[in-house]
Amino acid sequence: MADAMNIHSFPMSGQDQDLGQRSAPPRKLVAKHETIGQVVEISGSGASVEIAGRRLTELAGDADPSVAMSGQVGSQIKIDSGRRWLLANVRKLKVADAEAGVVVAEIDFLGEGDEDSATGKLINFKRGITAYPIPGSKVFPVTASDLKQMFAADERAHVEIGTVYPTKDVRAALYVDAFLGKHFALLGSTGTGKSTATALIMHRICDQSPEGHIVMIDPHGEYSAAFKGHGELFNVDNLAMPYWLMNFEEHCEVFVTSSGADRQRDMDILAKCLLQARGKNRAAEGLSKLTVDSPIPYTLSDLTNAITHEMGLLNKATDTAPFMRLKGKIDELKSDPRYQFMFSGMLVADSMGAFISRIFRLPAKGKPISIIDVSGVPSDIVSVVVAVLSRLVFDYAIWSRSEVQRPVLLVCEEAHRYVPADKTGGGQAVRKVLERIAKEGRKYGVSLGLITQRPSDLAEGVLSQCGTIIAMRLNNDRDQAFVKSAMPEGARGFLDVIPALRNRECIVCGEGVSIPIRVAFDDLERDRRPASSDPLFSELWRHSGDEDAMVTRVVKRWRAQGR
Repeated sequence: MADAMNIHSFPMSGQDQDLGQRSAPPRKLVAKHETIGQVVEISGSGASVEIAGRRLTELAGDADPSVAMSGQVGSQIKIDSGRRWLLANVRKLKVADAEAGVVVAEIDFLGEGDEDSATGKLINFKRGITAYPIPGSKVFPVTASDLKQMFAADERAHVEIGTVYPTKDVRAALYVDAFLGKHFALLGSTGTGKSTATALIMHRICDQSPEGHIVMIDPHGEYSAAFKGHGELFNVDNLAMPYWLMNFEEHCEVFVTSSGADRQRDMDILAKCLLQARGKNRAAEGLSKLTVDSPIPYTLSDLTNAITHEMGLLNKATDTAPFMRLKGKIDELKSDPRYQFMFSGMLVADSMGAFISRIFRLPAKGKPISIIDVSGVPSDIVSVVVAVLSRLVFDYAIWSRSEVQRPVLLVCEEAHRYVPADKTGGGQAVRKVLERIAKEGRKYGVSLGLITQRPSDLAEGVLSQCGTIIAMRLNNDRDQAFVKSAMPEGARGFLDVIPALRNRECIVCGEGVSIPIRVAFDDLERDRRPASSDPLFSELWRHSGDEDAMVTRVVKRWRAQGR
């Protein structure tokens, strides 16, 4: 192994020699290690590098873990390019000449930096490259100091979430403005630590921004444990979301149960009667213009009275079926205790301002996140509840543009349930509003965070709108291919290792990081973790006791439809 201050000089190309004579004397490379190979082929997105197999073996025993990894798949190398270093990621290795022990590596360029003339260390690293190397350019291993320069956070606002692989002390940073400003997605198969990673990132952001505004849709009730004392927790017991906040499309998803030609007729009747019911409060609100989408309070009795009145104007009694269907559904919602959080008669008062202030944390008062636990919401209206909350976030941003901007982050756990690839199923209202937020939200200060274990089930185009993708281990081939297709070419080498990631490891690519990185997440304090641990069958099946009383309590809660 070469001495730490060994000096290697390489001839420059003719063009570089001309430039060097005019601008600077030829550079002497100061490197810790000898060259490990040379560039043999160049393309727009990457290059091919020829490496001596024995050099990889020698490097593997180096005390510096960064040097030991150099040349392996997923690691970094640096290339001498005249007056600067080019940094690249190794995507693929193959044997070129077995007898000579020559290996060819396919690489993706990450960025470039200068060399400190005194120490030989990498300095002034920047993403992207301004000039490509030429065939024959020498390749060197990276060192720990090189990686620190590559991954060091700059002066932009950032949060640290873990350590960069393969180092033990280089911190991985997410740049908050770029991370939130252009949406993000966190993807990972069940059991990889996805929920804990989500809680970690949200806690880091909340700790840095105690006056932030975050709304998280929690479909399984697991995040309440993570943010107890750090945020506001809402469920069916205290959500109190007024039904009249729904727009016409959301009304149809709840009240109209028919299909085909009957559905269109039912919708026409509902539109006419809903306009009449809202119109009764028009004078109180001082409005000259009113539509079926206007969030004006009305009573369900006014709506049913309007339906009854319209039914009374019919010439034939045989035409009453659509009216009876609508009345029956409304009466059912009024009487079913499971829907009281939304259709209670107590929610008629104009509480729109207070509701928005509570949910969006305006002001935050040191608790910037709202956890909306929808696990207790009846399954047939969950998508409508999420649609209303999501649309309120977007509409508030639109109508508050003349005010001091208050950006809002909307985080959707199990996002494939609300933005499915299947366009024929139910829940089209929530799909439309989330797609619109993905495409237009950043213009109005609305950020979208999508958390899912099945990215291939997401609507086409939504994932590609996410500027930052955090990919944990994905076991399904379709999911892996879907994520790769949404990422820039420079991240391909990182995404190839997704199936081999350990739990609580991820690949971060996109706007939220300087360059694509592989990260091992920090440990999260126990009282900040979500309640998402898997049951230990081997332990729980060894004990018994109190089963009769337990079943009695469960049946009581089951029948009462409450906790």
